[in-house]
Amino acid sequence: MTGTTITTNGSANGSAKKGRIAEAKKFGFKPVNHAEFAEKGMTIYRAPSLLQPHRAREALLDAHEGRIAPLLGYYLGLSSPPLAKVVAQLGYDIVWVDWEHASTNVETMTQMVHDIQFFSEGKSHAIVRVPGHDHAAIGFALDAGASIVCPQVDTVEQAQHIVSAAKYGAIRNGTRSAPPARLMPGLSDTPLDPSKTLHECVNDQAAIVIQIETLEGIKNLDAILTECGEYIDSVWLGSLDARISMGFPGIGGMEPEWLEAVALFESTVTKHHQAVSGFALGTPEVKAVLSRGKSFLMVAADFLSIVRIGLADLASSRKDYKAQNFNGVYKRIDV
Repeated sequence: MTGTTITTNGSANGSAKKGRIAEAKKFGFKPVNHAEFAEKGMTIYRAPSLLQPHRAREALLDAHEGRIAPLLGYYLGLSSPPLAKVVAQLGYDIVWVDWEHASTNVETMTQMVHDIQFFSEGKSHAIVRVPGHDHAAIGFALDAGASIVCPQVDTVEQAQHIVSAAKYGAIRNGTRSAPPARLMPGLSDTPLDPSKTLHECVNDQAAIVIQIETLEGIKNLDAILTECGEYIDSVWLGSLDARISMGFPGIGGMEPEWLEAVALFESTVTKHHQAVSGFALGTPEVKAVLSRGKSFLMVAADFLSIVRIGLADLASSRKDYKAQNFNGVYKRIDV
């Protein structure tokens, strides 16, 4: 299904655009106490019901502008509600559910989102990487109460479709359908701002993160943010896919073409005053490089933790337990 596109003034100059985005990102909710973030985490941004998304758009903006520390995330690449229940209790600001690359169906994704938000008691917010730009998939993730990450955004038209699919109401050319049996009347449908409708509030709660993962996307990012920047809350440079699209191996390198592409990406997000997100994994030196300029960081991942700890435990156990004859280890008691 193709969503109606968002119409904006593509000819706006830099200062006018900055003003438009700043105005669009004044959400009008009751102010949070930013000083409480270090202790309470995302609970200061929670909605009236944990079935609703947190005030994630506001949190990403606050982190980008330095009112709170960068948001720290845990990446769930394994399709496992029991694992989501455990990770939810660790205290990460964001827990990422990878629906794009995991063997996850709608029911499992929804269960994991609910587990994250309820088992954390609102201290963690769920964000779902949806499989592509499918209108229905975007709606399923948002209906569960999550924010969304949309991969492989290459063109203005794709970004416009994503925003349209994620928003309610013709005022934003939104084509998202309102779910009748998700937020129950009198139970979980209380709007965050009583002066607005529930759907107006949710539009300003759930965040949209786009992933730029090709050289084409990097070159088109200026146009994408010119047209849709006020609705996009963070931009993620997918280095692995982008480098593969350019014929380079690995997630980083010093090829002149790659360095030029990264410089263009950084220049574009700076021009548009846009928040940036990404992984920050590895040694302290590597993390310092990867985290540069980013206000939303994925700092841990389930499969990496399992592999790292599992290999370390196995290696130490191989050293501890050598071949021996176990006959006679236990004392025999004759009765």
